[in-house]
Amino acid sequence: MEPGEGKERCLKQRQVLIFFVLLGIAQAGAEPRHYSVAEETESGSFVANLLKDLGLEVDELAARGPRVISKGKKLRLQLDRQTGDLLLNEKLDREELCGPTEPCVLPFQVLLENPLQFFQADLRIRDINDHSPVFLDKEIILKISESIPLGTTFLIERAQDLDVGSNSLQSYTVSPNSHFHLKLQNSSDGIILPQLVLDKALDREEQPEIRLTLMALDGGTPPRSGTALVRIEVLDINDNAPEFAKLLYEVQVLENSPIGSQVAIVSARDLDIGAYGEISYVFSQASEDIRKTFRINPKSGELLLTQKLDFESIQTYTLNIQATDGGGLSGSCVVFVQVMDLNDNPPELTMSTLISEIAENLQETIIAVFSVSDPDSGDNGRMVCSIQEDLPFFLKPSVENFYTLVTYTALDRETRSEYNITITVTDMGSPRLKTQHNITLLVSDVNDNAPAFTQTSYTLRVRENNSPALHIGTVSATDADAGANAQVTYSLLPPHDPHLPLASLVSINADNGHLFALRSLDYEALQAFEFGVGATDRGSPALSSQALVRVLVLDDNDNSPFVLYPLQNGSAPCTELVPRAAEAGYLPYLPLPEAAAEQAQADPLTVYLVIALAAVSSLFLFSVLAFIAVRLCGRSRAASLGRCSVPEGHFQGHLVDVGGTGTLSQSYQYEVCLRGGSGTSEFQFLKPILPNFLAQGEERVSEANPSFRDSFEFS
Repeated sequence: MEPGEGKERCLKQRQVLIFFVLLGIAQAGAEPRHYSVAEETESGSFVANLLKDLGLEVDELAARGPRVISKGKKLRLQLDRQTGDLLLNEKLDREELCGPTEPCVLPFQVLLENPLQFFQADLRIRDINDHSPVFLDKEIILKISESIPLGTTFLIERAQDLDVGSNSLQSYTVSPNSHFHLKLQNSSDGIILPQLVLDKALDREEQPEIRLTLMALDGGTPPRSGTALVRIEVLDINDNAPEFAKLLYEVQVLENSPIGSQVAIVSARDLDIGAYGEISYVFSQASEDIRKTFRINPKSGELLLTQKLDFESIQTYTLNIQATDGGGLSGSCVVFVQVMDLNDNPPELTMSTLISEIAENLQETIIAVFSVSDPDSGDNGRMVCSIQEDLPFFLKPSVENFYTLVTYTALDRETRSEYNITITVTDMGSPRLKTQHNITLLVSDVNDNAPAFTQTSYTLRVRENNSPALHIGTVSATDADAGANAQVTYSLLPPHDPHLPLASLVSINADNGHLFALRSLDYEALQAFEFGVGATDRGSPALSSQALVRVLVLDDNDNSPFVLYPLQNGSAPCTELVPRAAEAGYLPYLPLPEAAAEQAQADPLTVYLVIALAAVSSLFLFSVLAFIAVRLCGRSRAASLGRCSVPEGHFQGHLVDVGGTGTLSQSYQYEVCLRGGSGTSEFQFLKPILPNFLAQGEERVSEANPSFRDSFEFS
């Protein structure tokens, strides 16, 4: 087969759309709808409106995705999706499409793609009388012996008319003459055969040749006609007709036989001698196809091939061969030629429906509907269809070599987003021929993955006294989906503690998960808090996940120490702390540091006390004891109180913050009274001396206990 012919056949097969799939897939057993149109009707002409037969309204038609498919080289019909009108794509020639076959029916289908449905129908091409009867031989020669008896009939070559039905050839007439009349005989296949019947004996000496006009008429309105000249040569007597050795010759010829090959040899003999015994071979009642394909040697009877055979076009030929002697007598035989098929055509695949993209969560979805064909016969035309084994698809056979490519499980785009599928069709001939068709299928995303945080919980540390709008950390989540299904939006979740003012503490950037402190944090007010963060994608429906964020507030040294006890408001009763007779260096409970003891011995008026302090810091979270240096300023009961103060500067025994992040100090003044007389060994705190009192140097006398009072200050 030539490359051009292969391409043409490929195009033809691509146009062969789903004729029988309706029976096996969508509407098994449904009777087709019938429509008709006269041949030679102009392209674009209206054939029928299919809305009623399809059971659709006008506004439903376009959404169903209708299209016309047909089996054959071309798609000769089109469907107007807006109106449902079925229109011609081209001017149709019934004789070209169907030849002598009547009725001339072109099957077609209407494919509704969404959802998949088939509507089976056919279009009948009505014949018009556009062909006249034609005699293939414009001159018909009959050689008739003058001794032929009256009433003898002579079969003459018939005319041919490409039209069918009433428009086909209906009758013959012959020009008026005194020797013959016309007799019409119907053959077994319905063909009208013209015969001449001898009415008057021939006399060669009187009239050696008779010329008649034979007219063929069809049944059209008005009728068409064709004529041929019948020339009758009157011969001398010949009393033996040729006889063939066999009346039927059966031969088989390979379809790839070269032009000029011998098909058969026919042979006849005649017992007469001379001109009456000379035989010539000719075709009788041969069609145009036979005359183009074969040639017979008129002398030898050798039947030769004049053009290539094609099993896929014509499988058999029946040839009528006539042997005529010199006296005009003839005999006939039949040669039956059977064309033998070769595996010269690879399988062909015609794709009817193809989906190039599928959502990942669909199961048992039809990806493609296609048909396979092979014009060869026997094993040469038997086919096997397959795809790769490592794919989540399978081929499902239907009727008339139709297949559907179906997914057998839901696909996962996150695992594989594209499939390259190769459909292989192999015939069973020798050698085996195959055809492959490649399909690329894209898997579209479905929102089947929720955003996933990189951590289930986050712990953030920020020091107190931060500036507002400070970036304190970031949460991050990813989504395995694609497009909008993978776009993540962050949000704060309502806190478990309804009293936590989360909205005024932190905010989150919805696009990138950045967290910000909305105000300055105070460790002394809030040491830690936690809240939930949500991540939501933009799929439909949206999916989300959440993570826990814990914020630990780090302490800064932003609070000075202060005395918890003795109270500074003077409301507490005088508390005994140190015996009046205490020696220098005396301390209740804790030993003095070495440096403090040496200082106490050098200055007998300095008393070291242990005072309960409160310091709020990350390293000092509760009340602590500190060394306080107190210098006694009183001298005697009768003496007025004086003032003295601890030297400024940092030294062992100051009231200081020991957190290690810096030194903060606070000064306090207290009145101290000695209990009992001068011989007692105890003193008490009375109440603090406010700074303005210390500046004025006033005395503090306890009304409840008129004992000697000394005042001191410490820092």
